[in-house]
Amino acid sequence: MNTNSLLQEAMQLKATADIGLLYNTNPYDRERYEAIRETSLRLMALAGSHDLQTINDSFLPVTDYPTAKVDIRALILSPGGEILLAKESADERWSLPGGWADVGGSPAENIVKEFREETGLEVIPERLLAVFDKAKHPHPPQAEYVYKMVFLCKAFTHTIKPGFDVLDVQFFSLDNLPPLSENRILKSQIELAYQLAQDDNSKTYFD
Repeated sequence: MNTNSLLQEAMQLKATADIGLLYNTNPYDRERYEAIRETSLRLMALAGSHDLQTINDSFLPVTDYPTAKVDIRALILSPGGEILLAKESADERWSLPGGWADVGGSPAENIVKEFREETGLEVIPERLLAVFDKAKHPHPPQAEYVYKMVFLCKAFTHTIKPGFDVLDVQFFSLDNLPPLSENRILKSQIELAYQLAQDDNSKTYFD
């Protein structure tokens, strides 16, 4: 079993334990679910690059049914077909602008907000290109289970102003992409989104 597969199994095991801890009323069952949860965290430590305490501290107490997190990204193309990318300060690599979806905003509202904060540009979401299950793509291991939504957007302002957590914003051709922040986006995902953006009648990709 490879590292990603082990991590996914551990995440599913933890989710099962969290659901059991949330809904059970039997103290003996609770003890067993606690043991299962501890086992899942040890497996995550084995599969990932963080120690057990760091992984344990990264999870908030579960008070509701565990669900996937949502990451929103936007594809904007120049008139010449180049792709707008933002250089992340966290790892000094490039990604489609975007981030975690905030509670209280629709997917479209979130991408408008994220794009403004990261690039200074005002955009209009035109259509949803793809919904990726991050676990089904070769991203680096990550404790959260994530769905990634990529929208085709159109900018109606043109002055780029990188946000506080972005080092740079530039256009790149598809055949000359810079080093990507692969925790956020993969080259194969950009290529697929780019291909879908070329055809107004294309169907949304989903895993």
